Amino acid sequence: MAAVHFDGGVWETHPGESVLDCLLRNGFTIPHSCKVGVCGSCTLRASGTVAFDQAAQEGMKETFRLQGFFHSCSHRPAVDIEVSSAADELESAATIVSLDMLSPSVIRVRLKSERDFDYFAGQYAVLMREDGLARSYSLASLPEESELEMHVRLLPGGRMSGWLANEARPGVAVRLRGPTGTCFYTSGTPDQTLILAGAGTGLSPLYGILRDALQLGHTGHIHLFHGARDVSGLYLTSELREIAAQHGQVFYTACLLEGEPGPGVAMGALDQIIKARVPKLAGCRAWLCGDPELVRVLKKKLFLAGMALNQINADLFLPAAS
Repeated sequence: MAAVHFDGGVWETHPGESVLDCLLRNGFTIPHSCKVGVCGSCTLRASGTVAFDQAAQEGMKETFRLQGFFHSCSHRPAVDIEVSSAADELESAATIVSLDMLSPSVIRVRLKSERDFDYFAGQYAVLMREDGLARSYSLASLPEESELEMHVRLLPGGRMSGWLANEARPGVAVRLRGPTGTCFYTSGTPDQTLILAGAGTGLSPLYGILRDALQLGHTGHIHLFHGARDVSGLYLTSELREIAAQHGQVFYTACLLEGEPGPGVAMGALDQIIKARVPKLAGCRAWLCGDPELVRVLKKKLFLAGMALNQINADLFLPAAS
């Protein structure tokens, strides 16, 4: 049976057990969230040459892979492995600057990192409490802004969201890990029509991507579609309408499944509203963010409507595993 060498001890794995689960079972506090190799919370560093499972380094920068960083939730060792914390290389101390409600179910968290946090608008970072609880959230801020901004959906029984809403206060120390993710704007085709679509806090990365594209001189039409079940799920509507008023190529549509339509509000499924507003999707580029099932459906529908798969960027908001 393979063993994990960590923190001066040797810990035997169970058959088919990941490095992360082995360490958690033996009482170690290892930051983790999704446990499917996406969020990056559980990244550790291995010593020596290791034949990692394919998913263990998926999505990582080449420089990180070469240094032995890996998603500990996605590697099930067949031979002994020596690992150590990646905190010094991947984490930054930070402070909560402000907490304010954007809607009855969304709280905006602004943070100040103690060291440079190099990211692209739309990527996500892992927010960690002092006790090791970790959750990944998309970045709505721009890299040149002095504070990082995250939009957190309040979940019933949510450990992190409940703490942020009810206990955390400005000045509280936290840690950040990241950034991660490929859902961000690149400026290669400035006249291309862009489709930004998501529901709930899927707006968070889209808000950053929209403002980043404008700042980088994008001249093509930019359509932002934000979906919610009813009007209580919408937020930043005034800010988005103001951006659209200031930039003639920006079109913002709030989309609802229930309730009464109002000015600038469309009723119905997101994919149908998108196709009605942008009938010719061939040649467009899209960013889809939010609930995994919604993103998968939107991706399929946009592809079938003529958009190339390599022009569709997707950010699935996976639920925390624990």
